[in-house]
Amino acid sequence: MWWQAAGILLGAVLGAEVLGRAAGWGALGAGSREGHRVAVTFDDGPSERTPALLAVLARHAVKATFFVTAPASERYPALLRALGVAGHQVEAHGRWHRHALLLSPWREWAQVRWHPRAGGAGPHLYRPPYGGHSPLTRLFARLNRRQIALWDVEGRDWTAEQATTLAARTLERTEPGSVILLHDGPGVTPALLDALLTGLRDRGLEAVTLNDLPTRRITFWAGLWRLASSYGA
Repeated sequence: MWWQAAGILLGAVLGAEVLGRAAGWGALGAGSREGHRVAVTFDDGPSERTPALLAVLARHAVKATFFVTAPASERYPALLRALGVAGHQVEAHGRWHRHALLLSPWREWAQVRWHPRAGGAGPHLYRPPYGGHSPLTRLFARLNRRQIALWDVEGRDWTAEQATTLAARTLERTEPGSVILLHDGPGVTPALLDALLTGLRDRGLEAVTLNDLPTRRITFWAGLWRLASSYGA
């Protein structure tokens, strides 16, 4: 019956979002909680804000990881090159900045397959826009030899809060091994980054790239903890 097929499809969609994004089982997440390193990451760039972010990172002598999109990379090729020249890790955020559930299977295949340094040394990381998953996201990532990289702390720089407030709240949630999500684009992000890096240093935490953290796969128990945190338990 059609409603049974619809129910199966809905279950697959909800399962992909809950297990793939919220729990994150099998994706790369936080690093060791026993060390003193954290990773600062940026989504959506490069953008007109990239030079300011690079200046803040250089002033603090910090390397970060940038998840870039195809349209932004094509629009700002010089800034994309600048990220690599400065020694930052550059990874993929997709051919389109659209949730996986809004893409047809063949477009999601192209979404996952694209990478700004395709053909270079791997492993190649892919961070889905919004962290969103379809029932096919993990399969496509495996077939394209991509590792999905998520995060455990959000800087929430897409809100209207002041930089100092955002930095303080981000620091409250940050632990050793945390992967912090910021965005390359919002006007508040350079000031937020400056305050955040100062706060991390004062706490004895070193900001590094994801490769240097290094990240670990999200286990069953870590995924349960992420689920509980996502739904306010």
